[in-house]
Amino acid sequence: MNILILGSGGRECAFAWKFAQSPKTEKLFIAPGNAGTEKYGINLPINVNDFDAIKDIVLDNRINMVIVGPEDPLVNGLHDYFLADDSLKEVPVIGPQKFAAQLEGSKEFAKEFMFRHNIPTAKYQSFTKESIDQGFNFLDSLKPPYVLKADGLAAGKGVLIISDLEEAKRELEEMLTHEKFGTASAKVVIEEFLDGIEMSSFVLTDGNDYVLFPNAKDYKRIGEGDKGLNTGGMGAVSPVPFANSALLKKVEDRIIKPTIEGLKKDKIPYVGFIFIGLIMVKNEPMVIEYNVRMGDPETEVVFPRIKSDFVDLFKATANKKLSEFAIEIDERSACTVMLVSGGYPENYEKRKEISGLENVKESILFHAGTIRENDKVLSSGGRVIAVTSYGPNFKEALEQSYKNIELIKFDRMNFRKDIGFDL
Repeated sequence: MNILILGSGGRECAFAWKFAQSPKTEKLFIAPGNAGTEKYGINLPINVNDFDAIKDIVLDNRINMVIVGPEDPLVNGLHDYFLADDSLKEVPVIGPQKFAAQLEGSKEFAKEFMFRHNIPTAKYQSFTKESIDQGFNFLDSLKPPYVLKADGLAAGKGVLIISDLEEAKRELEEMLTHEKFGTASAKVVIEEFLDGIEMSSFVLTDGNDYVLFPNAKDYKRIGEGDKGLNTGGMGAVSPVPFANSALLKKVEDRIIKPTIEGLKKDKIPYVGFIFIGLIMVKNEPMVIEYNVRMGDPETEVVFPRIKSDFVDLFKATANKKLSEFAIEIDERSACTVMLVSGGYPENYEKRKEISGLENVKESILFHAGTIRENDKVLSSGGRVIAVTSYGPNFKEALEQSYKNIELIKFDRMNFRKDIGFDL
């Protein structure tokens, strides 16, 4: 089977790593990929939103399946583009169509869906520039801290949590009238703040049935003890130690099943991943957000724990036969620590040479922001490499990752030394 993976981050590197292990993978292409994915397949320098170029790749290389890593091309309608083209419509795309992708592309759409199907989540209201005064009034009615979310995609940066009421009002004005997050904040969702510990659930659905992937917890803040600015993710742990069978049953019964049934009731066709960001409020699970793809860096701890052949798994998804598929999970813990560029998530320098990668043993390196030039691996993004390890528990897995991180060097390399601190 010839497979095309779209994307260039740690998540896509993990996809490539898994597909390369299957004897049923004939040719593997990653567009655009990075210095890590080239170990598993052929990198193609194509933008994930250049649908015409993707079409050419699919036809020229006789691609049998397309796996979409990031959310952008899904929200922009890549799956619909395939379905509308006679030469592409028989090629399965793993990732939802444009309308369904609004579960991530529009916070308001997701909230309305949750309320319609009685899925537990924070109370909210949405506001535009024209209704900013009502937004101020709604903030007055809430207790601090205040949660402001840009309705559209803002590259993971469109959520603000603010303790001071006047500052929250200033930020609402910045978002709505001064386009703080561009068109993404033309509409802003204000939510009540939920206090608790977070985790993520991952579902792969064929539109009728679903399989559950291992749960995970990621760490978004740049600083130790979850301080400082939000990032794309500084590390992750799977499984989540506090997620016992009773809690997981609540999550499945109250959130996952109603989500899948809600899509059917609303006649929203859906093939692909649903990432459910959860928060436990007094041990009761509530939904913070949906994503329409796998999370990053959670993928780098979830995929290593899946023993099943990925070609078989995704063929079953494309053929609507997930009800016949039993996913096999590795009982060990997996943990990842993200190495990031100095200054990230604010201004940072790229093109730093990375050394010591060849010395790493008994950890998996998932490249996120890297390129290769003249046989040298250079940094090309804020998040650079995820160092993933197994262990009988999360502490021993983390110990292995930290041991190997000591062997890796690049100028101003930064990482969190306390992943799993709150578990």
